[in-house]
Amino acid sequence: MRVISGRCRGTHLEAPEGMNTRPTTDRIKETLFNMIAFDIPECEFLDLFSGSGAMAIEALSRGGKRAVLVEKDTKALACIEQNLEKTRLKAEAKVVASDVFEALKRLEGEQFDIIFMDPPYALENIQTVLEILAKKKFLKEDGYIILERSTKTIVKLPQNLVLWKEKQYKTTTLSFIRRDMGSE
Repeated sequence: MRVISGRCRGTHLEAPEGMNTRPTTDRIKETLFNMIAFDIPECEFLDLFSGSGAMAIEALSRGGKRAVLVEKDTKALACIEQNLEKTRLKAEAKVVASDVFEALKRLEGEQFDIIFMDPPYALENIQTVLEILAKKKFLKEDGYIILERSTKTIVKLPQNLVLWKEKQYKTTTLSFIRRDMGSE
């Protein structure tokens, strides 16, 4: 696993051992960041279920202004810290060491251009997280959520969020979700 582009390009990143995290493959990460390349410079990026921190680090490497990384697993948190040190991006990153629900309470009032979610595939309350993100207006007006999920997982969006586009791979789907301005 490495940083694909930007000022930290080629830096190898640490990943937590074990089955608690499932890093996004370099192929999917590269495709995703090519799709959103024009939105990254100066963006504020929220990385929920951060794992190694690779997605937020990629965003910062490509010119993101600031990233907030949310993770509860202690092994993953240690990797995030190592990776931020290795890439020298610590000053632009804020690490929130807690579960997603507690983190969202702490972050209430903040808004982001891009929210990336890669929850455990077995997580049953993805809809609840999406409802909180929409209700508490974590997205800036032109912001969007990218949900990485198992292609088998069906997600019902809250009424004030809409599916904008999707990219499917063999076992993974990237769903791009925006605020429904008509329902606000």
